Amino acid sequence: MRKIYLISFLTLLASAAIMAQQVEFEEYDLSNGLHVILHQDNSAPVVTTSVMYHVGAKDEVTGRTGFAHFFEHLLFEGTENIPKGEFFKIVSANGGSNNANTTQDRTYYYETFPSNNLELGLWLESERMLHPVINQDGVDTQNEVVKEEKRARIDNAPYGKIIYRTGINQHIFKKHPYKNSVIGSMEDLDAAQLEEFRAFHKKFYAPNNAVLVVAGDFEKAAAKKMIQDYFGDIPAGNPVERVSIVEDAVEAKKVTEYDSNIQLPIKLFIFRTPSSKDKDAYALDMVSSILTSGKSSRMYKKLVEEKKALQVLAFNDSQEDYGTYIMGALPMGETSLDDLAVEMENEITKLQTELISEKEYQKLQNQFENNFVNSNSGVENIAGTLAANYMLKGNTKLINDEINIYRSITREDIKRVANELLNANNRVEMDYLKAKSE
Repeated sequence: MRKIYLISFLTLLASAAIMAQQVEFEEYDLSNGLHVILHQDNSAPVVTTSVMYHVGAKDEVTGRTGFAHFFEHLLFEGTENIPKGEFFKIVSANGGSNNANTTQDRTYYYETFPSNNLELGLWLESERMLHPVINQDGVDTQNEVVKEEKRARIDNAPYGKIIYRTGINQHIFKKHPYKNSVIGSMEDLDAAQLEEFRAFHKKFYAPNNAVLVVAGDFEKAAAKKMIQDYFGDIPAGNPVERVSIVEDAVEAKKVTEYDSNIQLPIKLFIFRTPSSKDKDAYALDMVSSILTSGKSSRMYKKLVEEKKALQVLAFNDSQEDYGTYIMGALPMGETSLDDLAVEMENEITKLQTELISEKEYQKLQNQFENNFVNSNSGVENIAGTLAANYMLKGNTKLINDEINIYRSITREDIKRVANELLNANNRVEMDYLKAKSE
């Protein structure tokens, strides 16, 4: 009885912490369609300015893959008012840091400055949106940068084709552009003409296809005026037409991929899963935690502690349209990949046939309460979450409400999702092997 009271008390404390951490924000639209989200937090003298564009690798056309990721780099080249190569120097000289990243669904740029440099951050992002210099010199420069990135992260990196999905996506997606990797084809980038890059920018990098987030130490009235001054006159682009592509059922099969950079092979199960907006995607996050989160997780105890695997993994990679769920293990000793497949199948079967225990379920809920609190720490994290929730899930309020989705997932939901989504008919089994030397 004391244990039950303790669990209830800890849950109450976690809930109180979440309530105390509610992220307050305001959102509105400029006349050109730019969506603006403001989160004021004057507890520390820092501010993040960020812009997320609703363009990713899935928006590219056949024969011209890699454009969205290429623009992640190209839009640091310079603008009409920022000389070539000076973007990063301006940020660092003013005590800031900045970065950008691209996924299948969006491209995200952000800067974090001491709060007295909010205006500088807004000016930099307005320059990137309105005045980028897209010329042959910049394209040639960034072409070499992207090629080097591909060599370093994929071609010459152990398990690079798994990490960056170049060896996975094409087995799960046949129609949807998710079948292509974010980094794209170097041959496509080499073949592209300058006008194609300019047309891609004109189509996607407009205010009505973007969300601007300001998070941190600022005063709203002043920030709104600066936002209007720097972004209000940027012309809207033509509305981007989104094409809905419905995939056929997964072709269940066994495939082999090779990697000359690895020493140990890996066995993978790969499943296609629903959109990140689907409640079942949240349930799959919980399945991942059950299987591989920490030393008390099921696959760790069964495979790593029993010396059958050196490492195990299970994670849900949910995206705007579809997702992938990946399970895997690296063998130890005499364990074969087929042995690992049997063990992984057994763990799935347990989830499909038995409800997880109440104790395991409560532990799971506590983990996600803690994860939720940590995800909203720091203005950089908050800015990114606000932008993604608005753009990719259509609900900015999820920054406060998403925990309620996890709370609503029952033990029965976990069992159902394991049966519906982690079944052999929805799976590609992969042996990822060391390439034989020629």
